[in-house]
Amino acid sequence: MANDEHRASENAEDKPAIDWFIFAVGTVLLLAVVFAIVLAPQWSEDVIDSTFAFITGGFGVWYVIAASIFFILLLWLALSEKGRVVLGPPGVQPSYSKFSWVAMLFSTGIGASLVYWGATEWTFYYDAPPFSVAARSDEAILWATSYGIFHWGPLAWALYSVPTVAFCISYHYKGRSALRLSSACSGVLGNQTDKWPGRVVDLLFIVGLLGTAATGLAFGVELVTSAITRMSELPDDWRTQLAVMFVVTLLIAYSVFRGLDKGIKVLSVINANMALGLIAFVIVVGPTKFILEMGTVSIGHIAQNFVKMATWTDPLERDQFIESWTVFYWAWWIALGPFVGMFVAKISRGRTLRQVIFGMLGWGSLGCALFFVVLGNYALHLELNNIYPVVQHVNESSPSSAIAAIIERLPFGKFFLVYIAVIGIIFAATTYDSATYTLAAGSTRYLKPNQHPARAHRVYWAFALGMLPSVLLYIGGLKPLQLASIAASFPLLVVYAMLMLSTFRMLRD
Repeated sequence: MANDEHRASENAEDKPAIDWFIFAVGTVLLLAVVFAIVLAPQWSEDVIDSTFAFITGGFGVWYVIAASIFFILLLWLALSEKGRVVLGPPGVQPSYSKFSWVAMLFSTGIGASLVYWGATEWTFYYDAPPFSVAARSDEAILWATSYGIFHWGPLAWALYSVPTVAFCISYHYKGRSALRLSSACSGVLGNQTDKWPGRVVDLLFIVGLLGTAATGLAFGVELVTSAITRMSELPDDWRTQLAVMFVVTLLIAYSVFRGLDKGIKVLSVINANMALGLIAFVIVVGPTKFILEMGTVSIGHIAQNFVKMATWTDPLERDQFIESWTVFYWAWWIALGPFVGMFVAKISRGRTLRQVIFGMLGWGSLGCALFFVVLGNYALHLELNNIYPVVQHVNESSPSSAIAAIIERLPFGKFFLVYIAVIGIIFAATTYDSATYTLAAGSTRYLKPNQHPARAHRVYWAFALGMLPSVLLYIGGLKPLQLASIAASFPLLVVYAMLMLSTFRMLRD
């Protein structure tokens, strides 16, 4: 339930002031990228290919090392005496029920891309498995059903948790009246937090969020478009995707205009219930025995090979699996992490540090595993039993189109096409209205715990956020979307190290 502070802050007269430097530079950079892609698409594709190869080939190992180190440090912090730190003044109670908190945490951190990849990610690993395993073999099936859960599991959520913890400490424990990435790094930046080093950190946050949010939003729009076109005679092309993007952007703008409690929380709770309803339906009417058995084997396989998967860097360069997938995912989580961390910190007042860390590592990983186990193994069952050529459909068309096809094969398939379209729209809206909220918060100079960014400021970023995914969809293909995440995350690797060090220093002081 929302407290009185939240309701009152929406109408507060002392509206937080916009940081015009961050606002202006972020806008200019966004427009520059958009115009470059629209006016010179071939040149943009060439730049995308060369940049992707440069970062993943030369620096991919640092993403792998960073994910493992941060995961270990977070576990140590949660289990230590510091894990009992309460986020807020003495006697403060959590502002949201556990279900509402978990629903917002999960919807913010994931988005429609979970449905997109949960049902089809295994197809890429089935055809091109890691560790030089033979394609389409029984061993390839085992790795294919395991790696998706691993990529969306505890290491991924650890990369979300690093900035979350830093924001929680600086905002709720140390009482800094600013919800900016530079404030979370104040344990390292010191009196440079509000000077140019801090401004650079805040600018990196804006750029990283715009680039990576564009990736996830594009995946969600592709999913919704494929479901809609499967039910109608509309073409599944970038024009229809652009129309869907416009509708999603309007919903995001409306949600952030309504505010944290009346917009984002309501959509998140609706979305969590609808997603759980879909999972339950597929388990009941789908190949229940196969889903449960394959899911159990996959989770056991991850448990046995977790260290191997977490540290594999392919030093002999047998294939491009690590660069194309593991590095891509770690880069995605890193670039999205400050946004997720800022939002989760905002809703975590009254909880302990231990609850926040284990809530993200546990509930986040469990929710993602459900989608991969249920939707992924349902699709795999269709492929292995020659009921529907899922892999061929993915290769010849797109993952989103294949998802629409396999959903249509459920009982009441037409209804569930509508259902998946609605889930996709709400997933996109709940994740990216949170992104819009944090863009506004990150470009606001001061923001007290009972305040929110100005409504007009939030709505502006809602429409700005829809621009970049629109042009990425125009280029088409997976590579531009992957690069948007990797390029945006590259400078944030250094910021992550600052965040972790800052957290320990702030807790020590």
